[in-house]
Amino acid sequence: MAAPDLLPVRVIDVGGKGPEDVLVADDGTVYTGLEDGRLLSINPETGAVDQIGDTGGRPLGIEFLPDGRLLVCDAHKGLLAVDPRTGQVEPLVTEIGGRPMLFCNNAAVSSAGDIWFTDSSTLYPIEQWKNDLVEDTRTGRLFRRSADGEVTTVIERLGFANGVALAADESFVCVAETAARTVVRHWLTGPQAGTSDYLVTGLPGYPDNIARGSDGLIWVTIASPTEPVVEGLQRGPGFLAKAAMRMPEFLQPKPKQTVRVQAFDDDGRLRHDVRGDASAFHMVTGVREHDGQVWLGSLETDVVGVIALPR
Repeated sequence: MAAPDLLPVRVIDVGGKGPEDVLVADDGTVYTGLEDGRLLSINPETGAVDQIGDTGGRPLGIEFLPDGRLLVCDAHKGLLAVDPRTGQVEPLVTEIGGRPMLFCNNAAVSSAGDIWFTDSSTLYPIEQWKNDLVEDTRTGRLFRRSADGEVTTVIERLGFANGVALAADESFVCVAETAARTVVRHWLTGPQAGTSDYLVTGLPGYPDNIARGSDGLIWVTIASPTEPVVEGLQRGPGFLAKAAMRMPEFLQPKPKQTVRVQAFDDDGRLRHDVRGDASAFHMVTGVREHDGQVWLGSLETDVVGVIALPR
């Protein structure tokens, strides 16, 4: 039984591990990708799950492209376009400056078709994500792929670059820094264009994916609450963090089992702080608000979750 202050989480079994992100279409269909490369569609009413494609890699963030295809950030394959009707996969960006992306993670797509996307680390792939977090390598980057295919670097030296979202009026793009517990805001228009500040700092845990909801707010996952051991290792000498990650798995820092997402307006004001029952779902890495329902993805479970916001 959930505690009184925890909202119930309805779960849908997707038949495989790690539905890391979630995307919701106008008709309510939910899309996600699994550790084994499969891309799925989910009927929100019946829970029926269908395979619509396979990247052959490890899909993470998913968005819609203007032509109706799915934009998939694949940690192994890079930035891909996938037709949900045929399953056909088209690589869009596989390398930056002649070097393959190591950890393509999340993206947002503008109305003009520009794609803003992250590569979380130049040192560690997704299988070693904890190493980058604990060592705080600051090698994460945010890129822009214009509609004509040109790729430019927007921000470097991010602390585990992760989720991406655009302002409602597309005046800024923001990117979550998992290691730093912030959401960086980069201005695209207006007097501050070309400069960066923060939408949010001092988050109560480590953010993963972020996404603009149908309510116009920017929803931020809190994959795990702040861990004092991790914070200490990040501030300490680098050799200590490396040594900690060489210890046996059961001795290494672990995400706490929790369900929490927050929502902010474009001025960085907190509008929702949603906590759910973590008995059947935990480690929220993907979030999408759609018509008062908050859909959740997880790197660690074999289910997606959904929370009905209180009216």
